[in-house]
Amino acid sequence: MNLDDIYRPINEEREKVERCLDAATDVDVPLLRQLLEYALKGRGKRIRPSLALLCGRLHAYDSSLVVPMAAAVELLHTATLVHDDVVDHSPVRRGKPTVSRAWGENRALLLGDYLFAKAGSLAASTGNLRVIELFAETIMTISSSEMRQSVYSFDLREARGYYYTWISAKTASLFSLATESGAVLGQSPEDMVVAMRDYGHNFGMAFQILDDVLDFVGEEAEVGKPVGSDLGEGAVTLPSILYADSHPGDNLIKRVIENRDAESVALAVEKIRNSPAIAECLAIASDFSSRARRAIEKLPDNDIRQALLDLATYIIKRRK
Repeated sequence: MNLDDIYRPINEEREKVERCLDAATDVDVPLLRQLLEYALKGRGKRIRPSLALLCGRLHAYDSSLVVPMAAAVELLHTATLVHDDVVDHSPVRRGKPTVSRAWGENRALLLGDYLFAKAGSLAASTGNLRVIELFAETIMTISSSEMRQSVYSFDLREARGYYYTWISAKTASLFSLATESGAVLGQSPEDMVVAMRDYGHNFGMAFQILDDVLDFVGEEAEVGKPVGSDLGEGAVTLPSILYADSHPGDNLIKRVIENRDAESVALAVEKIRNSPAIAECLAIASDFSSRARRAIEKLPDNDIRQALLDLATYIIKRRK
């Protein structure tokens, strides 16, 4: 199973999204154009816009509405990454220096602001009030979750519940935006819109958990950033939580959070990598993936439904 095969039903629409993203870099300010091209360079997997396209084709597809919204979702995603890298002081993203590291935090913040605004403009171009409101709500959800995370103090007793709430807001909400907005713009019946919202949420949860696993077991060349970088930045994700939960007498995770020294981070990565926590995380991610697939069981049996099913399987098998 590979993405090229999964995306086959929407290849033409995906090219339209790429042209829309290319057009977003056509600005009068040379520096801004350079930053936009840098941030959007390389197509990547484009899973979020592809989900919007797939869901937009479930009922009454309208390219003039769904394509701009798919591009808006990708620009919003890129904006959050640019701002996250500023907040986390991240040196590398996708195997290359972050915008904040290469051009400075001030310019990175301004680039993120521009990307948010451009994404909002594309969402507004659909003229669909429900989608515009959903877009705004998603930005508020993501922003408030990051604000909450910035003042969070690790407490093992509530850590797992907090983690699920956090990734639901920071990651799954954007996937839900893609799937729900696509279904709405495709004039799907309300029960289908709800099904796609549920699919997007569970898809996003599985996606983020797998991302967090790869931060421990992946190779730097695969994941595009140093292994263990999340823990080194003070972000306690599910592998760390499950390890700490099963080792109540080991204060390693707490020490890493407090000190963030390279030696403690490396030791924690090694211990977690070789612990049952990784297998348990993969099982939880697989469960969310299964929930996503169950959410669309009643959809018509066609190539779009199959692509959605295959994507939900693909995300827990990926290596980057």
